[in-house]
Amino acid sequence: MELIQRYDKGAAVEDVQQRLSTLGFLEKDCITGCFDDTTAIALKGFCAAYGLGACEVVDDRLWAALVDASFSLGDRTLYLRMPYFHGNDVLELQHALSALGFACGLIDGIFGAHTELALRKFQLNLGLPSDGIAGAFTYAALHSLQHSWEGKEAAPVSNLGFARAADVLERFALCLFGTDAFTRSVASRMSNLALATNPASKILSADSLLVAPDESMLLVHIVLPDEASGESVPRVAFEEEEGLAMRLKAALGAKAASPSRIALELPGTRWEDAGEGRSAQHFAITLLDALCFALSQD
Repeated sequence: MELIQRYDKGAAVEDVQQRLSTLGFLEKDCITGCFDDTTAIALKGFCAAYGLGACEVVDDRLWAALVDASFSLGDRTLYLRMPYFHGNDVLELQHALSALGFACGLIDGIFGAHTELALRKFQLNLGLPSDGIAGAFTYAALHSLQHSWEGKEAAPVSNLGFARAADVLERFALCLFGTDAFTRSVASRMSNLALATNPASKILSADSLLVAPDESMLLVHIVLPDEASGESVPRVAFEEEEGLAMRLKAALGAKAASPSRIALELPGTRWEDAGEGRSAQHFAITLLDALCFALSQD
């Protein structure tokens, strides 16, 4: 985008002023379409409030921050995607769900796997389609419960967080593989998610490796319940997702084979009432998140 700066005029300036006004930094009668001293003061106030440092012009970074901050709960449909949705509306959704007892992990304004899982549980609890999509019916339900969550404390939950997860992906070399179509799909999806989070990720599926894994790589075998994983190979069951990361941490400490290897056992090829593709994506997201948390504890 072109820089928006002092003395500029036009629709772009007016858009910036509208957003500053919505956020409470500029009076409505100051929306003139002219980047004047009052607008500059309002912009500095926004930057200070959001920890953006001194801002004299609106560049791509500042515009993105203004847009994120301007979203309100219900402004857009939210769902899990790459790159993740982020913004004030996601933050409000996370706060509402957490205050209602559906923990979202770190309340960071990023619609990640924990937020989607909390949303699905909320939808299931209210008899809504448990699709993990925050749309009209979900927003209506949340607004009808606004008295129960507005101004309430969000439940404190420990979570790895986006930045630390990205660091883990770059520091640890893992080769993910499966031996049937479904488990290979889960391994591939985990690799794609890891690369989308951090392009320098060393957590890759066997299908995406250009050379054979060496001794430094941890082999992670995705298996189904009736599938063998080899003698003396630590095997971690997916059941009870809340404790999955800690079980993985214990398995990582117990690996003894050469090359190092663990097995992750899925409960099957279906997650709740989801189809095969959606189930594979859920398993991939949850397993990758748990792996990153377990590895971060080393």
